[in-house]
Amino acid sequence: MRSKVIPNIALFCLNPEISYMKTVLPLFYSCVCRNSMNNLYFYLKFPLYIICWEFLIYRNMKFLYRLGQYIIFIRKAFSRPEKRKVYLKELVQEFEKLGLNSIVLVVIISFFIGAVLTLQTAYNMQSPLLPRYLIGYLTRETMLLEFSSTIVSLILAGKIGSNIASEIGSMRITEQIEALETMGINSISYLVGPKILASFVINPILYIFSVFIGILGGIISGLVSGVVNFEDFVYGLHFSFNPYYVTYSIVKTLFFAFIFTSIPAFYGYYVQGGAREVGKAGTKAVVDSSIAILTANLILTQIML
Repeated sequence: MRSKVIPNIALFCLNPEISYMKTVLPLFYSCVCRNSMNNLYFYLKFPLYIICWEFLIYRNMKFLYRLGQYIIFIRKAFSRPEKRKVYLKELVQEFEKLGLNSIVLVVIISFFIGAVLTLQTAYNMQSPLLPRYLIGYLTRETMLLEFSSTIVSLILAGKIGSNIASEIGSMRITEQIEALETMGINSISYLVGPKILASFVINPILYIFSVFIGILGGIISGLVSGVVNFEDFVYGLHFSFNPYYVTYSIVKTLFFAFIFTSIPAFYGYYVQGGAREVGKAGTKAVVDSSIAILTANLILTQIML
């Protein structure tokens, strides 16, 4: 009876995408229906073999395949464009899409986060031994080191990333990308390259803008609520300032900009199916971009600080 299992194992190994329900359960059902208790132990172990193959071999091979595909995708994105005028025109348009359309969102979030940071810091510093200028100092450090670089990039990954994935994915399913390739245009360089380069310029600018807006929100909330006066807050902003923190945060924003533009573009470019698959690709792009940003944040912090 074990000889009947060999073709099924071979079939599964040749095509790992065969459903587990179609491969394992019929074998187990036939064993139980025929009361073959001598072979029951073998069939009980058989699903374990399948699971090991699925998670230890097939999943890893699929990840390596997608990683190699992503590296080739990035290399093509930075290849020399056919017409520089058209490339520059697309670059200017991406400045507007990625930068100008995100300013309002960055302003609103940064202002209220700076205000909340000031109030929460003040309410947790009720001890008279702690100087009040520490409120401005902690607000500055939080906005400078983490919020305006990492949290804003996570928010932009949700806004810009989903937009990029859906835009390029819609072009894929409507065969616009095939039309570009038919005309001899490097579609990856034409569609993705300007987005990545524009994000390299826009994201550091949005970071600096976010820091100033957050500090402004902290000053206003501190003065309105009366938890700190203007002189103490400004003194805290100047207290023990390290210019290297600005350099560190700007370097992080460059990495984050590359992540939340290239990964959604990759998922959108290789999407297959219809509108439903485009939506799934957008969701997966945002999730993977957020995870990649948090991972890069940890690695860069360990290296640079």
